[in-house]
Amino acid sequence: MILTKEQQAILNGEQGETLSKVMKTLVMYGDAFEAEKLVPITSKYNHLVTSFGLKVMSPVYDLMQQLLDAGVMSAQKFSVDPRPIDKNVPANFLQNLVFNKFMYTKQSFYEDQLKKLGLLNEDAFTCTCYMDEVGNKPKKGDVLSWAESSAVVYANSVLGARCNRNSGIIDIMGSIVGYVPYFGLLTDEGRKATWVVKINTTKKPEAQLLGSAIGMKVMEDVPYVVGLDKWIGNELSDSACAYLKDFGAATASNGAVGLYHIENLTPEAVEMGEKLIAEGAKEYIIDDAELKRVQDNYPVMWKNADATPKLCFVGCPHLSIEQLKTWTVDIEKALETTGKKKVVIPTVFTAAPKVLEAFNKTEYAERLKATGVITSYICPLMYMNNPLCKKMPVITSSNKLRTYTSARYYTDAEILTIITGGKK
Repeated sequence: MILTKEQQAILNGEQGETLSKVMKTLVMYGDAFEAEKLVPITSKYNHLVTSFGLKVMSPVYDLMQQLLDAGVMSAQKFSVDPRPIDKNVPANFLQNLVFNKFMYTKQSFYEDQLKKLGLLNEDAFTCTCYMDEVGNKPKKGDVLSWAESSAVVYANSVLGARCNRNSGIIDIMGSIVGYVPYFGLLTDEGRKATWVVKINTTKKPEAQLLGSAIGMKVMEDVPYVVGLDKWIGNELSDSACAYLKDFGAATASNGAVGLYHIENLTPEAVEMGEKLIAEGAKEYIIDDAELKRVQDNYPVMWKNADATPKLCFVGCPHLSIEQLKTWTVDIEKALETTGKKKVVIPTVFTAAPKVLEAFNKTEYAERLKATGVITSYICPLMYMNNPLCKKMPVITSSNKLRTYTSARYYTDAEILTIITGGKK
């Protein structure tokens, strides 16, 4: 790897041993991927994936303390993934005991470290840091040092920023020295599509299901999706962005997609069109039958497949304010149809603290609360990591949560029917 004089000086220890180690880590990371150089990070803020104070993560806390003791600060302020627990989310005595006494015992300590290192603000805990309310929205062409998979794929695809799917801790390393290795999705060649996905469905495909199908098919490759604009339009409206947020999260978790292009919609596809398609690209056709095949093949991890759901999570990744409003109206209508006053299953909608703050100022907040739905800022995945939760029959419309936990996937429409007491 060819380094500039400034980068070489940092590596040589001219700015201290700690920064030298950070630079060496990034150089070794880049060498592993045959990166030819390091390039400057140009985004205003960074985003960290590691947000949870698990007792077993002592090496992380030791590393953070070494940085703080050496007086090293992140070159950027940063947001971080969601907190793992919230007392307002339903949990029994034993679950709370495990959360607070055995699992997340270092949460307060770790959050204090994050604040000292450069946390954007005390509410900057969300996987959707790019929401307007949160304030960490990169510009087109910005070079990032992120690791959160759903945020990386959104930033690359919908915003046109440039970021590889980094690992946790590498994200803060890049932010500290202000550089990242130049390879993969940072390069023009690495952003070309090696798959053409044609959407031939008779109705708007479920975002999480479509993303799952594509992710499992293309894995870490870049897909160029044709025909989706017919269903979600050719403008990046609030509804289209919410759709792409959930779609992208599923491609990233059910596969390893870090970038997708949507014909006539996402920035690079609008600018370059089919020039983005690499020579020899493979083809994948998705119709109604293919989506049904994908959903029907999801394994049910419950001990009793016919068990009555005990909990429902919606919002992985975190919901937008428009999604919260839409869900409110849909639940009200469904409850009126079923003759129920409140949801029949404990239901939690998750969103960024700042999004919830804005939502709570609208008329919809009290209306949603009246339906019995709980709103929270937590990460459902971290909640489900409690070993006692694995025994619970939990339902979700998130393919990411389904992939990483024992939660069972249903489409948004199916979730709406189940939680309002209708017949599925």
